Amino acid sequence: MPDEPAENISGGPDGGGEPDEFAPGDGDSRAEAVVDELGELYWRKAYGGRDGFECLVRTILSQNTSDQASQPAHDSLMERYGPAARLAETLADADRDELAETIASAGLYNRKSEVIGEAAAWALREFGSTEAFDRFVAEGDPSEVRETLLSVDGVGPKTADCVLLFAGGRGGVFPVDTHVHRIARRMGLAPPDADHEDVREAIEAQVPPEKCGFGHTAMIQFGREYCTAREPACLDDPEACPLYDLCDRVGVDEFDGTVVDPAEAVVAGDD
Repeated sequence: MPDEPAENISGGPDGGGEPDEFAPGDGDSRAEAVVDELGELYWRKAYGGRDGFECLVRTILSQNTSDQASQPAHDSLMERYGPAARLAETLADADRDELAETIASAGLYNRKSEVIGEAAAWALREFGSTEAFDRFVAEGDPSEVRETLLSVDGVGPKTADCVLLFAGGRGGVFPVDTHVHRIARRMGLAPPDADHEDVREAIEAQVPPEKCGFGHTAMIQFGREYCTAREPACLDDPEACPLYDLCDRVGVDEFDGTVVDPAEAVVAGDD
């Protein structure tokens, strides 16, 4: 199995879960075929094992920034406000300016310190302790957990789904970030004008539950290495992209070398 890319959002070797194997599927789903091909490129892992509230904080820090920027912020936060078992208690009482300074490397630190502090206070009001919140994430009904997380200010679908996946270890959860949103529509796995929730529903309906977690992290890595927003590998040469034969290349014009958002390509085609 290839080494885990440490920059992947699952946190590399320390991200929870153990190496996992799964056999390529023989179904009719092209989305599953894409995930299976990604399995030839990247590592596989069974997810879960993270502390729920720490995972929530870590994912909030990752919003609108890279892992390279958010990971140091997470490390600094845990050093100052840990341990994980009492994280909500310490963050609820934390001075917001001090918290913002602690997580400055993550960007948007004033807003994120506000969201994190309010999420900590909410977790204590609703569950009484960090440990009780962690149990709810790990053992509660997935739909209820997701709906509850989405009720928190600053927590969107991708953040809620990452907590379900990386802390709860739930099968059938395929978080959609900007990479997944772009690639799924570009490849034709979801409609070109699909929003993030539409993409999530389309992929989760086509990919077996046990492959969703891996598919999410591997697609992020594929988006960074091959299918970038402005310069996808297929513009250089069809053989430069390992998923070329599975891709519709919506919004990618290989002849004139231009790339637009898939939704824009559909609008232009209707004119």
